[in-house]
Amino acid sequence: MAEKNILIVAGEISSDLHAASLIKELKKLNPEIRFFGLGGKTMLGEKVDLIYNLTDLATVGFWDVMKNFVKFRRIFKKTLDFIQKRKPHLAILVDYPGFNLRLAKELKKRNIPVIYYISPQVWAWGKSRIKKIKDTVELMLVLFKFEEQFYKKYNINAIFVGHPLLDRVKPSLSKDDFLKRFSLPPTKYTVSLLAGSRINEVKMHLPIMLKTASLIYEKLKEVKFLILKPYGLDDKLYQRYLLRYKIPLYLISDATYDGLSISDFALVCAGTATLETALLNIPMAIIYKLSFINWLILRPLIKVPYIGMVNIIRGKKIIPEFIQFKAKPKNIAQYIIETISDEEKIKRIKDSLLETRAYLGQPQASLRAAELIYNFLEKKS
Repeated sequence: MAEKNILIVAGEISSDLHAASLIKELKKLNPEIRFFGLGGKTMLGEKVDLIYNLTDLATVGFWDVMKNFVKFRRIFKKTLDFIQKRKPHLAILVDYPGFNLRLAKELKKRNIPVIYYISPQVWAWGKSRIKKIKDTVELMLVLFKFEEQFYKKYNINAIFVGHPLLDRVKPSLSKDDFLKRFSLPPTKYTVSLLAGSRINEVKMHLPIMLKTASLIYEKLKEVKFLILKPYGLDDKLYQRYLLRYKIPLYLISDATYDGLSISDFALVCAGTATLETALLNIPMAIIYKLSFINWLILRPLIKVPYIGMVNIIRGKKIIPEFIQFKAKPKNIAQYIIETISDEEKIKRIKDSLLETRAYLGQPQASLRAAELIYNFLEKKS
């Protein structure tokens, strides 16, 4: 295959990671492929020519998008200018449907084929987007088997590749090494707090999580709390909240899997983090809260009974969800206190979480996706 020029767009921190893994596999298949587009630091590390670091603008909800509308419009126009100059052979769009489906329409006008990697959650809300996908996307590569079945009902070319988390979610430190590295005391219980990967999510969830932690500490003194900060977020975002509490809180940066692996329990923001926690077989509770105006706008659009990905893919509630008005520290703390010390209940939760792995396919999802994209490019040559 001759040198190819590919546009790739990812707008979230997790999507940036998945896109970077895909790029790495594509380069193994053809080192001459050149990438440009929108993404984050991990894609930049794979030598992608970034037009803009889109992960810096990761937002939650309709109202947050509207506040950044002018900036998004400027980035969109700049992207179209780059497309005109670079004339890509293919576009790979990764999740981020508000931006990417609009971009797919423009790419269609320019006869640039589109592969979508990591499906928008149209099965949960936004089924009006099905027609847009059918009109603009030539191949949909999905992470869950039920998504492939969903798209095939609409005669959309979708292929289940499995979930890249199966290759990524692996702790690198033993418990003793982790405690030593971060100067942590041994305690009877360790509870991890994962407030989200976006700034607005952290601002919304962290205060609830910290109040919950303080209520737990009143009852269980032999406990420490790990605030697991994802890659790309500033420590200062967290520290202003932590100063208000005199309990054993430890801010841990860029060691999410190691921190989770030594935990007895986790309080997790709904999303990909629930799958990461499940893959490490750590009992958890799920939390999610939006601003009131975003909740009013988005609640009528949600078509699934659960919000946590671990519950969605299982088709039943195996993990409790504390959503919006139910996300009260008193209720969450009571559940965690009752559960963490109940050995039989913990065993039942862990047994159920072990079954979740089978729903995510086989390892090497990024390689399978790269091979499908490579074959697609060859046929288009």
